[in-house]
Amino acid sequence: MTATVDSSDPLPFDALCPLVGVEEEYLVVDPSTRAVAPEAAAVLERATAELGEQVSTEITRFQVEAKTSPCADISELEGRLRRMRSAMAAAARAGGLAVVASGTPVLGEVVPPPITDHPRYEVGIGTYRALHDEQSICAGHVHVHLPDRERAVLVSNHLRPWLPVLIALMANSPFWAGRDTGYASWRTLSWGKWPVAGPPPYFASLAEFEELIGTLTEAGVLVDPGTIFWDIRPSARLPTLEIRVTDVPATAEESALLAAVVRALVVVSLERVESGDPGPRLSAELLRAAYWQAARDGLEGRGIDPLTGRLVPAAELCEALLRHIGPSLERTGDLETVTVRLKRLRAAGSGAARQRAAHDRRGRPADVVDHLIEHLVDQDGSGMWG
Repeated sequence: MTATVDSSDPLPFDALCPLVGVEEEYLVVDPSTRAVAPEAAAVLERATAELGEQVSTEITRFQVEAKTSPCADISELEGRLRRMRSAMAAAARAGGLAVVASGTPVLGEVVPPPITDHPRYEVGIGTYRALHDEQSICAGHVHVHLPDRERAVLVSNHLRPWLPVLIALMANSPFWAGRDTGYASWRTLSWGKWPVAGPPPYFASLAEFEELIGTLTEAGVLVDPGTIFWDIRPSARLPTLEIRVTDVPATAEESALLAAVVRALVVVSLERVESGDPGPRLSAELLRAAYWQAARDGLEGRGIDPLTGRLVPAAELCEALLRHIGPSLERTGDLETVTVRLKRLRAAGSGAARQRAAHDRRGRPADVVDHLIEHLVDQDGSGMWG
């Protein structure tokens, strides 16, 4: 199997075990009131001392973002995620604040949110207007090294059927500003309102992708390449394919699990592209319905298989996912650990289920925030990969 490496990319490309990195968005909260706090700048100033360019602002002043460097080994990636989360927590704590990994704010006055001062965001507000009202949401983004943009677009076609499963696995946003939404991933529903968001279309080639992007830009739908918000996209600034479909995972262990699963999906998909398989042409309506079902019921409910339209237990879809990526995981030595961790996640419940369990013990949303603060970092490191 071969792949063309962009001459501007300094990293060696390994098609069987590509490098992988993770970006995570967190919410800043006041640990006394448990409400989100517009203090991102203060947290970032302190975190930068340890993490440098690994941390950055987000669109609202409630949010901070941190990112790992690319790794070949998932154990190394998990270690980086733990250190990154610990540094962010320490930076917040030094200012009497906390950060949490939740797809949506549990408590606080969040509409409209305080927007970060930046010329790009000003242009965005002029274009997208009240869509920014629900932008206090946090996702987990996985970047897989894939410098050939043509292949990256074709790989995307093969990933599309598995996006609802990933939503269900990492569902972690049941609450919105004090209210249980009834959904496992309310962030998914909020994000889907944007004009270029949700599952990407099927593309027969990079030229077709670029033609549509050009048309959308000319029509004023896109502010810049960064506002291509599809859940899979070739990165505009990195030699990677970015998969950005899930809520921010509740724990570093789950984030590492997501990275391992996504990388294996990309590898299996790339093999199919190399064999001449263009990928399945899914019904857009069925895929949209599968998104909704996964966002509503998460890992604990049932999901729609976008390939068949069947409504089946989400656990069955997880098993199908594991069978699909098993050969890739076996080659990288991650099959046993991914199998164990998927089983452990299903037994413990998704991040959304655990948030609700924290609430139901006393019926207090504040307890959910305390739970999220406590579990941002696994202090004893017992969840280390392998």
